[in-house]
Amino acid sequence: MTVSINQLSTEQLFKRLKNPAVKVVDIRPCDAYNGWKIQQEARGGHIKGAKSLPYKWLNYIDWIEIVRAKGMVADDELVIYGYNPEKVQKVAEQFHRAGFTQVYVYNNFVDQWCADDKLPMEKLEQYNKLVSAQWLHTLINTGTAAEYQNNRYIVCHAHYRNPGAYDQGHIPGAVEMDTNSLESPKTWNRRPADELKRAFESIGITHDTTVIMYGRFSFPDSNDPFPGSSAGHLGAIRCAFIMMYAGVKDVRVLNGGLQSWQDEGFEITTKQTPKNPVSDFGALIPAHPEFMVDMAQAKEMLKSDDSNLVSVRSWSEYIGQVSGYNYINKKGRIPGSVFANCGSDAYHMENYRNLDHTMRECHEIEKLWDASGITPGKHNAFYCGTGWRGSEAFFNAWLMGWPRISVFDGGWFEWSNDENNPIETGIPKNTETVQEEIAK
Repeated sequence: MTVSINQLSTEQLFKRLKNPAVKVVDIRPCDAYNGWKIQQEARGGHIKGAKSLPYKWLNYIDWIEIVRAKGMVADDELVIYGYNPEKVQKVAEQFHRAGFTQVYVYNNFVDQWCADDKLPMEKLEQYNKLVSAQWLHTLINTGTAAEYQNNRYIVCHAHYRNPGAYDQGHIPGAVEMDTNSLESPKTWNRRPADELKRAFESIGITHDTTVIMYGRFSFPDSNDPFPGSSAGHLGAIRCAFIMMYAGVKDVRVLNGGLQSWQDEGFEITTKQTPKNPVSDFGALIPAHPEFMVDMAQAKEMLKSDDSNLVSVRSWSEYIGQVSGYNYINKKGRIPGSVFANCGSDAYHMENYRNLDHTMRECHEIEKLWDASGITPGKHNAFYCGTGWRGSEAFFNAWLMGWPRISVFDGGWFEWSNDENNPIETGIPKNTETVQEEIAK
């Protein structure tokens, strides 16, 4: 049964933006929310202050839990908008069935709101480095795509010591990349410049190659070394970060990894793509040494009021209940580090991802960070156990345009291996507000 839901005019919606009790909901794909112009709109991005709730999430059994996690309650006045009026209506009806009584729809987003520069919009500053499956599909099949102006690209399927993750199915044309080719299997730190250079050249990457990274999200019955984890996609972002540090000018990540490709119904293949080595990377490595922080620099940051050493770990790791890894014995945290909760354990990033594995709405990540005093005005160096989760947090901040960001590459692994380094355990002072924000 169709529910009668009132439509708002552009003027009516604009007036409502000043009311904090009104929640605006964007049901378009998260890539459009971030800034991609999927319907050739005059401006990319979303209505300022809008929450991202893509239409495809309507099929999730825990849809209402997502709604609550975004701070929407039945007493709120909601305004739903998107590209398709029928989809907007269906989402509005779903809210109505869930007990929301003040629900409106807005159907002039493209033709009126985007077309008027006076109406406020926002977007992820470097949204074009987080690409959709449709964008990548277009690039592979036509050799060109929106906001791509290069003449050479390579798609890399990342894995950690698990070529089977590539062999069991990958994006056509993608080459496989073991994360160990870019980081030391002993320390988990990035490899020296000469080794990175050889690794890039062996796979066919120069400093001016456009590189699109992605990984597979494994399941408990797969042969992934970390069954049921997001290791493949974490590894992809780790590789992307090291490439950025080294000097690859145009590094992009497939939003949602291989899962997003499959969600679109695109073909995967088991046919291997041969690597085409190049003779020279073409630039000195590293081009961005400021993206990495070593042990001495990390210790200096701990002394500064203008810096944060940011722990992108789980709460149980942070307070010393577990080390997080079977090869790290010591438990605890770096004294003075600030908490940026990754999620459940060392192999997941639920607090930085949506249920479909796409990147979480940037405003929600910023809120999580702000609760710990992690703000763009400071120099923030992200770390975890061995650099993977820290790299993903870095990538989030980089997409947002944060100016002073780094990864403490050694992380807990290197810190805890030095007996002279202090360690803290237990619940630190002044974390109550942090936990309250995380619980919301």
